[in-house]
Amino acid sequence: MAHENTIADADAIAPNEPNIRSIGAGDLKKALVEGIADFNAMPTHYVFLALIYPIVTLMAARLYAGYDVLPLVFPLLAGYTLIGPIVAVGMYELSRRREQGLNTSRWKVFHVLQRRAIKSIGVLSAMLMIIYFAWLTVAWGLYEANFGGVVPESVMGFATEVLTTQAGWTLISVGSGAGFVFAVVVFSLSVVSFPMVLDRDVSVILAVQTSVKAVMANPITMGLWGIIVAAGLLLGSLPFFVGLAVVMPILGHATWHVYRKVIEN
Repeated sequence: MAHENTIADADAIAPNEPNIRSIGAGDLKKALVEGIADFNAMPTHYVFLALIYPIVTLMAARLYAGYDVLPLVFPLLAGYTLIGPIVAVGMYELSRRREQGLNTSRWKVFHVLQRRAIKSIGVLSAMLMIIYFAWLTVAWGLYEANFGGVVPESVMGFATEVLTTQAGWTLISVGSGAGFVFAVVVFSLSVVSFPMVLDRDVSVILAVQTSVKAVMANPITMGLWGIIVAAGLLLGSLPFFVGLAVVMPILGHATWHVYRKVIEN
């Protein structure tokens, strides 16, 4: 155990900014293949089912009790991509441990709670949660601006209002634009920073700066990766969210490998 901890936390302190590589679509393909290989070697779908379905059940129960939260259902689900990096931290840890030949039991996803990086991860997580609640506030403000905050009478009635009226189309177009801005900001701040603080003894500020610079240095490739992540989460959500139990860990593992390819060791 002592030997494992020595290896696991033997992260070199980098006094200088990490070197950022230029990567292409081929690197993203390799990262996905490596992410799938990690998932096959360390399946964690039961862990994700245990995390996902209590949330889904609570949302369903709240909707059954009344439709006042119905306008926020889509923003809540769409905004899940904003806090996805928090959930993916466990996958980064498993991929890191597999690289180093350490124990990769599925319950090691919680090993991050025992590492010194937990403080940095906590700061980054708080940052994303603030952005997430800001997004929900904006989404509700847009609904009130277009529909006056009227409580929907039914799911079908709400869907009809949104899809067939001018106010609904305005809500969709402006809301989508706002959501895109939030997604780009979160992606730029987090795609490298979360795995970096787990991998190295660096400050949160340096990790966030490096993440933004990595996106700016590879705008097309990183933009493509963002689209792949969003599309994967959407597809995983369609069969009543059950697909997320597979899609989310694969994307988490793959994001670790994207980090490895864009940041020099």
